[in-house]
Amino acid sequence: WATDIEAGSRFGYSLLWGILISNLMAILLQTLAARLGIVTGRDLAQVCRASYPRPVAWVLWALAEIAIAATDLAEVLGTILGLNLLFGLPLLWGCVVAVLDTFLLLLIQRFGVRKMEAFILMMVGIIAIGFCIEVFIARPVWSAVAQGFAVSLPAGAILVAVSIVGATIMPHNLYLHSALVQSRLIADTHTGRREACRFNLIDTVVALNGAFFVNAAILIVAAAVFYRHGFVVTQLQQAGALLEGLLGSRVAPIAFGIALLAAS
Repeated sequence: WATDIEAGSRFGYSLLWGILISNLMAILLQTLAARLGIVTGRDLAQVCRASYPRPVAWVLWALAEIAIAATDLAEVLGTILGLNLLFGLPLLWGCVVAVLDTFLLLLIQRFGVRKMEAFILMMVGIIAIGFCIEVFIARPVWSAVAQGFAVSLPAGAILVAVSIVGATIMPHNLYLHSALVQSRLIADTHTGRREACRFNLIDTVVALNGAFFVNAAILIVAAAVFYRHGFVVTQLQQAGALLEGLLGSRVAPIAFGIALLAAS
């Protein structure tokens, strides 16, 4: 979120191509990770441990743990800031709520992977609705949006472009999906595995294209609102506070806060 908002507010629509290319790379890598799980019956972590020397496996483990911790920290902060934007809840109490919603997710997971996937899909739907509202209110210039998919790199944009890639392709996601596919009923035949790979590809394309549209919408709103008015926004709280004043709509910051809370 913060990366997309900074990209839009600092460089307008010009880095939309980065979101598209990152999304295509994520589809490829996530599909390969899932196929590894389907065909070998082992997840990516298990295969790495079996295939690489122990020092390499330890380094990969450390990097994965750091990536997971960094992503979790971002999601906890997103929950805290979302509650603060919507209800004015103090940051410390927001942290307590973030702890409780972790246990809620663990409880849902006990009912099976499909229930968890349905819950996540509902959250993504809430985010999509929130940003459809934001885009409608912001009224972007669609011809400029289309030009943003042409590859170009404005001066000083390299770090933001790299962080778009990093925010889209997350290593723990590859470990996760190579394990998740094994929770499904897959016929132990060549045909059964091929069919599972095909359905997983469809699943991945649908899910990540949904994420692409959300990420693109965040950048488009930031470009249409902040870049147009000359504001460079690097913080989520700053974005939420500016939306109402720049758009003249009380709905915009509420939709932003709800979408942020659902995402986190």
